[in-house]
Amino acid sequence: MAYSTRNGFGYTDSSVSERLQKTIAREVRLRGKGLFTGEPAELTFTPAGVGAGITFIRRLGEKVATIPALIHNVVKRPRRTCLKNGTLQIETVEHVLAALTGLGIDNATVTVSETTSGEIPMGDGSSMQFIDALNDAGIVEQDGKIEPLIIRKPLQVSLGDATLAALPGPTDKLEIIYDFEAGPPIGRQVFAFHLGEDDFLKEVAPARTFVFEHEAAELRKRGFGNHLTAKDLLVISSNGPMENEFRFPDECVRHKVLDLIGDLTLVGRPIFGRLVAHKSGHELNHLMARRLLEHAENAWRENLLKRENVALDIRKIQGILPHRFPMLLVDRVLEIEGDTRAVGIKNVTNNDIFFQGHYPGTPIMPGVLIVEALAQLGGILLSQKLEHTGKLAVLLSMDKVKMRNPVVPGDQLLLEAIAVRVKSRTGHVRCRAYVQDKVAAEADIKFMLVDAEPVG
Repeated sequence: MAYSTRNGFGYTDSSVSERLQKTIAREVRLRGKGLFTGEPAELTFTPAGVGAGITFIRRLGEKVATIPALIHNVVKRPRRTCLKNGTLQIETVEHVLAALTGLGIDNATVTVSETTSGEIPMGDGSSMQFIDALNDAGIVEQDGKIEPLIIRKPLQVSLGDATLAALPGPTDKLEIIYDFEAGPPIGRQVFAFHLGEDDFLKEVAPARTFVFEHEAAELRKRGFGNHLTAKDLLVISSNGPMENEFRFPDECVRHKVLDLIGDLTLVGRPIFGRLVAHKSGHELNHLMARRLLEHAENAWRENLLKRENVALDIRKIQGILPHRFPMLLVDRVLEIEGDTRAVGIKNVTNNDIFFQGHYPGTPIMPGVLIVEALAQLGGILLSQKLEHTGKLAVLLSMDKVKMRNPVVPGDQLLLEAIAVRVKSRTGHVRCRAYVQDKVAAEADIKFMLVDAEPVG
């Protein structure tokens, strides 16, 4: 299964890595207290199949939430990374994600239970407790190659005086150069690390979460971390660590690299290239993850539109759909991945009949027709399943429908449909329509599959 399919709307680099995907050999669990609340929690790592990615499961009594470790599931929190689905969230996931990525584990399920806050056990504030558990479980290769996101063009994001740049670089690993700066006794620390080449277990994984003395006092006033002492957490005063010692002279910048690796795991696939960071934190890391995906998806669409061969031309489309002029709104199908994903084209011209009345002088394609084009592509996708041959996909319901940007004559709509769930009599697809790099519309569409009536 391609990573692009797993992530919904994604991009797979045309370069094929030789590294095989990995998971763990057996289930393993650990227990501990959360960093902020001190509440006990249990965390369980379980093997997952090829292309499954990293998925969190949160259990709270009878409630269960499945939360893929993807950037669109992140909610804003100070000083940490939090994933949420509905009313359930999982806090401080960055050190777990860094451990998985640092060990080259692509597919795993992480279950968090016995906690009301959703916090993950903090251990000593590094990734070492997770590294130890995962190594105890064992790591195995799987029958499927990784599909990395390779940085092809420079990209930079910034917040205040903090910056994070993604640059072309190695195409088989991720090079990180981090420039961290703080008041005495830290000063300026610069650290370079090659993920996929250097020793993550020795150089990055042991680096602990740190907090300055005045920050620790403020957190305690707000009711956080009262269960901790300076021996449990790396608290730094103007004279150095309080009741503690640095594991590295530059432990602070190494932990920043640990957080960056964990946060960028939320892109959903390995990243190859070069990252240059200056004072970057979780918020900026998340922003970079979003920008990397946006740029990769734009490149994927541009490459797709350059293809000379198509999966289905208009004659083949007419053999599948009963629609005809003026209601046939898919001109070509560029790509079909089995019965899981389809990409098509609708060329929007001033000759389209609906522009006669919508609106004279200011022609805009009706949003309902954009959604209709997506539904038609969804019907084509569902028809690829053998048991649905000869059946007609009839619209049953639409959810999460959003019109994002206007579509006008001269635009080319790129349509994408992803199968969410397909049964013998019903189908559910998630769709988006793009004009260049902008989302024009999106919708979740459900169909009922009925026997097609013979024509004539």
